[in-house]
Order: sequence, then structure tokens, then C-alpha cells
Amino acid sequence: MKTFEQIIQSNALAIQQIVDFDSTTDQLFPLDFTVTNKELTAEVLGDTDLFSAWVNQKLANNNARYGIGGYNEHRTIYARSAHFDTEEEPRRLHLGVDVWGPVGLPIYTFYDATVHSFANNNNFGDYGATIILGYEIDGLKFQALYGHLSLASLNNLTEGQFIPAGTKIAELGAKEENGFWPPHLHFQIIRDMQGLKGDYPGVCKFSEREKYLANCPDPNLILNCGFGLPSPSKA
Repeated sequence: MKTFEQIIQSNALAIQQIVDFDSTTDQLFPLDFTVTNKELTAEVLGDTDLFSAWVNQKLANNNARYGIGGYNEHRTIYARSAHFDTEEEPRRLHLGVDVWGPVGLPIYTFYDATVHSFANNNNFGDYGATIILGYEIDGLKFQALYGHLSLASLNNLTEGQFIPAGTKIAELGAKEENGFWPPHLHFQIIRDMQGLKGDYPGVCKFSEREKYLANCPDPNLILNCGFGLPSPSKA
């Protein structure tokens, strides 16, 4: 049986862009949210506007259209929210890829899809408006989670609704709609939703890393088909 990676690679020409991007002119800049990034002080992380200004300045300084990265990254930034804390071990390992861009950035489905579920996960540090789409490529079924969207993106959706490849499905939300983060897309692949709807952990305990990474393969496999660039992931 072919692996997820083999199926995506063999269907690369049919996979469309998730965000508007011209690989001949546009640049991506990998953002580091690990403990090695000393610029992200508690003051910056505690104020979403300061955090957003930091991201925007990084992109401007590097002439980049988007910031990107984060799969399998052990991040310190989740300390800003009690949402990621548990009594025995905090959740810090990122299971998706982030695309950092402006509020209102259009988001598209990369392949024919059906609506699995959607919700407003309205906790500080959570996804905010979230859409989960179901896909089937060469017999392989999986879901993709799109988080930190605008609330308007949830309008007129129904579970089971068919959405053709290349259709605009959402826009990036402002902080009041996206869990109080600088605007960005959290894009995550999920093999088994484990009965959940409208939500799935995007960050796990490091002790559960192998289990969650097995269920959430590297989204850069799909993103790179649209970006046409080597993966900037630190995985």
C-alpha cells in the first residue's frame, strides 16, 4: 500500500494552491517559535498587537509575502495561553504548518473536498473559526483542518457539502475571531478524526509526539505543490 507521502507526490500536478502564491516572485520566510528565539519575550507574546507587529516586521525585513513553518516544532509560544496547559505536561509540539499573512487572505481547497465539520473554537489561544474538509486521493481518505479563519468563513456551510478543487473556502480572521493570534492559517492533515467534529488538537504533549505525528503527517507535502519550493519546515 502506498504511503501518504507517495500518494501526494504521485498526484502533485493535481494539487492546487491553498493561498495565492507565485513561486517566481514571492518569498517565504521561516519563522522560529522555539526557545532559541530570544526576540519573543513574555511582553511580546502577552500582547497580540505586539506579536503581530513582530511577525509583520520580520516579513517586511525579509521581503517575504508569507511567514511559514512549524510542523513538528517544539514551541515556547503556547505558554501565552492556559488552553495548552495540563496538570501533568503542557502541550507544546505543533502538529500543523502555519502560513502567516494578512487578515482577509483568501484560503482555497487544494483538491476536491467535502465539508467534514466546522466550529468556532472560541478560547484564548485556540483556533477560533475552524473548517475541516474531507479528502480522498487514490483511495486514501483523510481530513485537513483550516484554523484561525474569519467567522464569516463559517457561513453557508453544511456537513457533507461538496467543494471543488480551487474554490475559495475561507479568509484569515482578525485576532477577535482567530483565538487572539496574529493572523495566520493553521493547516493540518489528520488521518483519523477519532470521532471529533469541528476541532482536533493542533498541539500535543511532547511525550505523545510519535502517536500524533503518525496521525498527522507533514502538511508541507501538500503546501509545496503550490509553493513550488523546498520545505522550510524544521522537522
